[in-house]
Amino acid sequence: MKLKVCGMREDKNCAAIVALEPDYLGFIFYAPSPRYVENKTPTIPKTIKKTGVFVNASIDYVKSCIKDHQLDAVQLHGDETVAYCNYITNLGVEIIKAFGVGKHFNFETLQDYLTCCDYFLFDTQTESKGGSGKKFDWSVLQNYPYKKPFFLSGGIGPVDTQALATLKKTDLPLYALDVNSKFETAPALKNSSAIGAFKLKINDL
Repeated sequence: MKLKVCGMREDKNCAAIVALEPDYLGFIFYAPSPRYVENKTPTIPKTIKKTGVFVNASIDYVKSCIKDHQLDAVQLHGDETVAYCNYITNLGVEIIKAFGVGKHFNFETLQDYLTCCDYFLFDTQTESKGGSGKKFDWSVLQNYPYKKPFFLSGGIGPVDTQALATLKKTDLPLYALDVNSKFETAPALKNSSAIGAFKLKINDL
C-alpha cells in the first residue's frame, strides 16, 4: 500500500521523512491551514511524488506553485468543478480530488469526476477542509461503487494498522494512506520514528 505524508514544511523534518521513502510528500498551499507553506520547499528525490494541496485556489496560483515548487501531483481539497480538474490535468501533473465524507455520503456524486482525476481521496467531512485528526466511519466505503483507486485520509494513526488490514482485505480499490496530524509533535512537524514504524507495518498489508 502506498503512503503519503502530508502537511510538511520544515527542511530538516522533510529530510527525515524523505529518508523513510514515502510514495508522496504533501505541502499545503492553503493559508488558513496551520501547515501552510509560504516559502520555498525542499527539493526531494523524484521517486517521491511532491504533492501540492490546494483549496479552491485560482488556476494561476496552482500553475505558479507547480512551476515554483516542481510539483508532481496536485491534491484538490475544495469545491473544484470538473472543468477546473480537467484544466489542471492538462498541466501534466497527477490529480488527486479530495472529498469530505460523512455518514450519509452519496458516492454517486463522484460520477462526473471519474475521467478528470487520477485518484479520489476520502477525508473526514469538517469545516476545516482536512487536517482535523478526526476519523470518519470507514464502513461507509462499502458503498463505493467505482474502480477508481482512492487515498484514505482523516485521523489515521499508529493504532489503526489492524483496522487498515481488515479494510485492505475487501475488494475496495484502496491505493494509498494519507497521514498527517496523528503523527505530529506540532503542526507541520512529523515524528519520523512513528512514521517509520507505521510504514513498516503497512508494507505488509
